[in-house]
Amino acid sequence: MSPLSFTDSTLANIIELRNIGQTYDGGQNWVIKGLDFLVEDKPDQGQFVVILGMSGSGKSTLLRYIAGIQQPSEGTVLVNGKPITPEQHISMVFQQYSSLPWMTVLENVGLALQYQGVKKNERDERAMEMIKMVGLEGHEKKYAMYPTLSGGQLQRIAIARSLLANPQILLMDEPFGALDIKTRIQMQELLLSLWEKFHSTIIFVTHDISEAVYLADDIYIMKYAPSNFVEHIKVDLPLHRTRETKRDPEYTKLVHEVEDIMIKISQK
Repeated sequence: MSPLSFTDSTLANIIELRNIGQTYDGGQNWVIKGLDFLVEDKPDQGQFVVILGMSGSGKSTLLRYIAGIQQPSEGTVLVNGKPITPEQHISMVFQQYSSLPWMTVLENVGLALQYQGVKKNERDERAMEMIKMVGLEGHEKKYAMYPTLSGGQLQRIAIARSLLANPQILLMDEPFGALDIKTRIQMQELLLSLWEKFHSTIIFVTHDISEAVYLADDIYIMKYAPSNFVEHIKVDLPLHRTRETKRDPEYTKLVHEVEDIMIKISQK
């Protein structure tokens, strides 16, 4: 299958990956090769991009590039038209709980502001505002650990901390994979409400096709050996979504279409 090509429009580019390659043995084998990826900045809306692909296709690796955690073997990674620097404060929410258990909820949410040198009074005030937004008010003095807090509450901390550090870009690597179905649905609804409020650009990795269709306005599918983007699905559903969206025939149709594409790609 041929790699996707991306064409610039008049919109500003918020994330650009150009001719990306990744090898771990000096070029004898390429995990990723010739990959391009472009996410534009849609004013007063943002974008909710979901990446799907088989295990090992490099989905998490791409997020690490954008976060500045890992450098590709070749190619260019730009955020807002510039190479990534620590000052850009691009945060990432992982499937594993990432809060520091010796700190309170309030301290964890305000951690990025602490690294930025924000004074404690202002830091706590801004962190508390975010804590209220994600539904953790009343838990701010608890230590951020399981089982004092549930898995869903710990992921709310991670989301609040990430948005406080950089509300423009939110990277999420299977953040709801370890949650029970009820909590997962609640977290999906919370994330959509935050997206509508902040107009963030969200890059979300999941293996759950129904979750991908429910959350995304664009879905990109990766193949592997070597990895590249090979399919783009525009999710033609209303931007404001509720649980009723999952009962829409168009939603069900899209889930089946994406499932068929994933099966086809896996057989290549």
